[in-house]
Amino acid sequence: MRLRDAFSLLTFVLGRGRGGAFDVREASIETIHNGLFSGITTCREVVESFVARVVLYNPSINAIITLNPNILSLADEKDLAIAAGNVTGALFCVPILLKDNYDTSDMRTTGGCLDLQNSQPTTDAPSAAALESAGAIILGKTNLHELALEGLSVSSLGGQTLNPYDTTRTPGGSSGGTGAAIAASFAVLGTGSDTVNSLRSPASANSLFSIRPTRGLLSRAGIIPISYTQDAIGPIARNVRDLAVALEIMASVGYDKSDNATALIPANCPRTGYVAAIESAGSLKGVRLGLVEGFFNQTNSNETSPVNDVISAMVSSLRLAGATIVQVDSPMFNSTSILNEYDTQRFEYRQEMDQYLQRPSLQGPHPSTLNELYNSKDYLVIPSQYYYVNTALVSSTSNSTYAIRKLGIENLTLALQSTFKDRKLDALIYPEQTNLVVKIGSASQSGRNGILAAVTGSPVVTVPAGFSAKTADAPKGIPIGMEILGMPWSESRLLNLAKLVSEVRNVRRMPALTERFVEPKVLEAVPSIVPNAANIPAVYPVGTL
Repeated sequence: MRLRDAFSLLTFVLGRGRGGAFDVREASIETIHNGLFSGITTCREVVESFVARVVLYNPSINAIITLNPNILSLADEKDLAIAAGNVTGALFCVPILLKDNYDTSDMRTTGGCLDLQNSQPTTDAPSAAALESAGAIILGKTNLHELALEGLSVSSLGGQTLNPYDTTRTPGGSSGGTGAAIAASFAVLGTGSDTVNSLRSPASANSLFSIRPTRGLLSRAGIIPISYTQDAIGPIARNVRDLAVALEIMASVGYDKSDNATALIPANCPRTGYVAAIESAGSLKGVRLGLVEGFFNQTNSNETSPVNDVISAMVSSLRLAGATIVQVDSPMFNSTSILNEYDTQRFEYRQEMDQYLQRPSLQGPHPSTLNELYNSKDYLVIPSQYYYVNTALVSSTSNSTYAIRKLGIENLTLALQSTFKDRKLDALIYPEQTNLVVKIGSASQSGRNGILAAVTGSPVVTVPAGFSAKTADAPKGIPIGMEILGMPWSESRLLNLAKLVSEVRNVRRMPALTERFVEPKVLEAVPSIVPNAANIPAVYPVGTL
């Protein structure tokens, strides 16, 4: 008997008809499981419901590069497991999306780059394997800023992803496809990577939660790399609990010899208990939060004033909830200076990419070096990064400047931790971006504050803080996010703070563009998704460097 025929028999015996279709808008792990285990829905219907949303709405926001061709059979297997009473895994039948720089053996991993469109890993990234082992159904792969190099989320293969709250604006990035897709309820949660801002920028721009963990907590093996020093990975979700569940599963990989930064995990560091941390009792009374004055742009404008107003309102709410706000005005907290003085990307990029491209586990036609990739003309680099990429192609970690930067990072990290100790702080808070997420066609994703956590390896959670005023282009306003940065290995505490902050100001709203319920269709095959590469703004010419 075919698997699909067996599933059909089971649905008849169990009385699981379609009736009123299960609503996956804003669905969480908990609501999916409640629906499955109460017999209200089936795993196949859950998957088909999310696919229906992708089919209807993805042409409007261009967030998805590909759907997993195996999702229907995977869903049928989950339904058989339910019928057999053999349900396992914290993410059982939870549809998730991976940023398309995570290696997957059943889907190509392209980084959004035309020259990598046939690149086929033969092994899964350990983080992706952990999510799948926990029962998740990997629905597909999302667009990103090409090779995760910037924050506009435009690529030669995937085109320009649009912000579902305001399609005249970018969704942040580089994990902008994941951000836009999760905001639009294309899946329950997603993954991203972060070299400077790339998990936090799309969370901020799409009213989502994300966490960039302490350097070493999560294995970065099997992720298209940029910087050994600054690369990190993590989840993006619509609520803190789902974020904590995903982080706990990704952290279960532990030490991974393929990413020796995981050797930094302290022996006494708990890699579980993140969910328990957010469910434990607590309040903001007595919590000391350092407000970083240098991470604001106090210019009065239509782009900066909404951010300042939203963060001011958030700070007032935190004070009313009992938190002590400590002004932190040290000159070392200047994102532009930190980026200019300590960013290591251009020294590490070529070496990291060459190593990735030359792995035996990477099959299919693909370049073997970064220089070969950029000689192909099948790539997109935005003009503001021409100098960076050209410099990276002739730079390495043997440059004398690199050693100076690494020493500077050590001093900055010490100064940051001293600030925590001297001020007796629980966390630092500040806007993820000093201005609203930028418009389509902008030179860069300006005004972001992610570099401090990136170079110091500090953990940081992004929470929705509010919205700008409603406009014709943004009928619900433009999302604005706040970062909560902690000491190394304080993920449990940060997640607890994020939960408390979200209870004080629960501001998330669905995008107006994608808020309508979509009736799922019974699928015989997974529909093909073709990203719209024709929408790339003319100011970003493909194949030019």
